[in-house]
Amino acid sequence: MSGHSKWKNIMHKKGKTDAQRAKVFTKIGREIMVCVKEGGPDPASNSKLRDLIAKAKQNNVPNDNIDRVIKKAAGEGDKNHYETMVYEGYGPNGVAVIVEALTDNKNRTAGDVRHYFDKFGGNLGTTGCVSYMFTKKGIIILENDGLDEEKVMEDCMEAGVDDFEFTDETVEMETAPNDCGQVREYFENKGYKVVSSEVAQVPSTYTTLTDEEHIKKMNLLLDMLEDNDDVQNVFHNWEMPEEE
Repeated sequence: MSGHSKWKNIMHKKGKTDAQRAKVFTKIGREIMVCVKEGGPDPASNSKLRDLIAKAKQNNVPNDNIDRVIKKAAGEGDKNHYETMVYEGYGPNGVAVIVEALTDNKNRTAGDVRHYFDKFGGNLGTTGCVSYMFTKKGIIILENDGLDEEKVMEDCMEAGVDDFEFTDETVEMETAPNDCGQVREYFENKGYKVVSSEVAQVPSTYTTLTDEEHIKKMNLLLDMLEDNDDVQNVFHNWEMPEEE
């Protein structure tokens, strides 16, 4: 795959504090709301809802919260109409950034996102300006609690995984975007511990930042974007330094 994990950096940014965890709950809840309205409240017939329930559980969202959101959406208790918006732009020193949002007010969200880019040395671009550098892939991460690499490789081949990387702590797998859910279920049914599974925008090339001011501004830009309730996902091609 990528030589070393870029996804752990993104995962570790999520849910570090109680306040950030609450934000994650809110964002997944909004995704579930939209999904139920589009495809119905039964996860047996709504595979996207199945995937979102799994994502919620991976992020330690209580079952009661998940059930409540599904019932509210199914009962038309939420009158908000959310639209999917994707913004593309550049962070400091040309780092490519894709922002995926679910919003009930496009003008507010676009204004907020533009402000963050401007404030931290970047600029919001037009549709397509950076997305050509990314490919949508399913990324599934398993916990490696003493797994046998040969057995994992056999299961990856049987499950139709495109590529995988075996490390001391995790097994990272790439799948086609539409296969992510069924591959996750395959490994869950085999008894593996799935840490994370989601469709992500994977960059084809990475940008390194060496200037301390650029690094500071890039971190602030990511923090501001992830702190915004409308923003669901942020993908970038910054070669983040390995955490100590």
